Amino acid sequence: MDQYVFHDMKLTWLDGGVTALDGGAMFGVVPKPLWTRKYPVNDANQIELACEPILVQYQGKNYLIDTGVGFGKLTEKQLRNFGVSQESRILESLEQLSITTEQIDGILMTHMHFDHASGLTYWKDDQLVPTFPNAKIYVTQVEWDEMREPNIRSRNTYWKENWEPIQHLVQTYEGELEVASGLTCIHTGGHSNGHAIIRLEQNGEVMLHMADIMATTAHQNPLWVMAYDDYPMTSVFAKERIMKEALANGYKFIFYHDAYHRMIQWDATGKEVVESLKRSTEAQIQFT
Repeated sequence: MDQYVFHDMKLTWLDGGVTALDGGAMFGVVPKPLWTRKYPVNDANQIELACEPILVQYQGKNYLIDTGVGFGKLTEKQLRNFGVSQESRILESLEQLSITTEQIDGILMTHMHFDHASGLTYWKDDQLVPTFPNAKIYVTQVEWDEMREPNIRSRNTYWKENWEPIQHLVQTYEGELEVASGLTCIHTGGHSNGHAIIRLEQNGEVMLHMADIMATTAHQNPLWVMAYDDYPMTSVFAKERIMKEALANGYKFIFYHDAYHRMIQWDATGKEVVESLKRSTEAQIQFT
């Protein structure tokens, strides 16, 4: 498992599954000859996307950022349509770290789409139960409301199997929520109406988890947003504002979906890489 130490925070990427989605959908209106220079694609026009939760160990607590695609919850049709080549092995990842599911203290949900939230529950004796029974689950009020009453578009990704068993563990917020000193959830909207990013700040340095408004390093350009985004212009404006601040101040970025990078830091121009951490697991789809 890949790890990165950010001052007093220790980050570990857990095995939450792997999907392969249509590259055109992932890059929206960006022409294929442009995005394929930055992210590889297979013959079926699919790009590889990890779904790997980040364990943040900090101040004696264990926090997760998102929860992977789950295991044993997707139908054969869903596995095929979402290009799932590997379901979650998050329990095995935690076991390697000598951590039990009961020892997870908090889960910072960037949003509740199936590829981020399916790991919240699992089947036990023909019943869906919380995977992390002692964890507070932090999610924006907007996202929580829509998940329980999805619209004609969002009902395809907001599933009752992912929220009904855990509703007693959920703590909602509006705007921003500092879960612990220097660990903050920030509502952005865009990808979903309730989408949030995670800000990690230590000793004057900042690391951002942009979640799905910048799903990969290739989505750095504020105009490169997904066709999956429910509110694409909100994504554009949020990313433009955040990237301007981040590049000017040397922020680092960490990723849930990027199949090739865990962390990256660009210079003030956004063109040169100052520091990066590559994903040690080799992706199935490579540049040709």
